Amino acid sequence: MTEIDAKIDALVPAWLTLPDIAEMLGVEVTRVRQLVKEGQLIAVRRGENRALHVPAAFIDGAERKVVKGLSGTLTLLRDDGFSDEEMLEWLFTPDESLPGTPAQALSENRGTEVKRRAQALAV
Repeated sequence: MTEIDAKIDALVPAWLTLPDIAEMLGVEVTRVRQLVKEGQLIAVRRGENRALHVPAAFIDGAERKVVKGLSGTLTLLRDDGFSDEEMLEWLFTPDESLPGTPAQALSENRGTEVKRRAQALAV
């Protein structure tokens, strides 16, 4: 969990606090903190009070869960040596071949394509 760079902060269209996510998922805040600790979510400090925030695109509010394929994608990127900031930048930078951003593709259940691109980064 690190403070967010202004450039990366601008790439992410919307953020949620950990209590907001807990409410959306129907779990305790401690469970959301555990998801962050386990690497299933990325949380950064931002805003005036430096509270932890997670990109809203990582949460499927309708299904009340973390977006399908996110955890595996984060694991691939981490194994490729990406920092949290680099993962956020990659996930929220438009990719013409997808089209859209990898984060959008994950939320649209196109995780296979995202993971394929993440694996290619290691080569």
